[in-house]
Amino acid sequence: MAHLLVVEDDPQLRGALVRALRDKGHAVATAPTGMAGLDAAVTHRPDLVVLDLGLPDVDGAQVLRMLRAVSDVPVIVATARDEEPEMVAVLGDGADDYIVKPFGAAQLDARVKAVLRRLGAGTEGAEPLRVGGLSVDVAAREVRLDGAPVDLTPREFDLLAHLARRAGQVVSRRELLAEVWHQPLGGADKTVDVHLSWLRRKLGETALAPRYLHTVRTVGVKLSAPDGPTADGAAPDGPGPDDPAPDRPAPDGPL
Repeated sequence: MAHLLVVEDDPQLRGALVRALRDKGHAVATAPTGMAGLDAAVTHRPDLVVLDLGLPDVDGAQVLRMLRAVSDVPVIVATARDEEPEMVAVLGDGADDYIVKPFGAAQLDARVKAVLRRLGAGTEGAEPLRVGGLSVDVAAREVRLDGAPVDLTPREFDLLAHLARRAGQVVSRRELLAEVWHQPLGGADKTVDVHLSWLRRKLGETALAPRYLHTVRTVGVKLSAPDGPTADGAAPDGPGPDDPAPDRPAPDGPL
């Protein structure tokens, strides 16, 4: 059973969402304003937040940005706003999905389950992903390298976890943007490159001397154990256009 928080100011719609989600087997709490929702999300740590944008005190997009500064809780934006630029902006700010009103209970429930499944909710007890001396515990959101803890930002962890699930395979930047940044409508490849550079630094390697993260030019990136086989067509790792300098600022702001 997932514990959900619905942030919605319309009492009639809020009640309908609560009834529908509870009928689907979820535990549901609610908040009628943006600041109340932010406080509830931080205090009670739900498994997922359903967030309206048209809130009476603070715009939901601003609530999302404030929430992302302190929490990586999954967020589905549920709103009547259907303009593509706003969808792209909200997804870029860290929303995990975007659903336009009106929608049916079955559709919302399917999206809730898809987001929780994709982000690894309900993986308690699952074995950590291991690649050489690297251990990625998805349930605990912990990473260890040769037994020592590695301190990652939420976005860096999600990036590494996705690559660990596909260890030994070349993963395209487009897939990473869609699955890690949740930007199915496109985004900047350099966002991926900058975060890969930061991740390399924390894993104690560089683009010139890679151990785990290997760039395949014009294709993507592969996570593999040191001295593991290289993918066909892989070019030697180097700084080049695919790997910006580690101190280059990230295009999507601080995490």
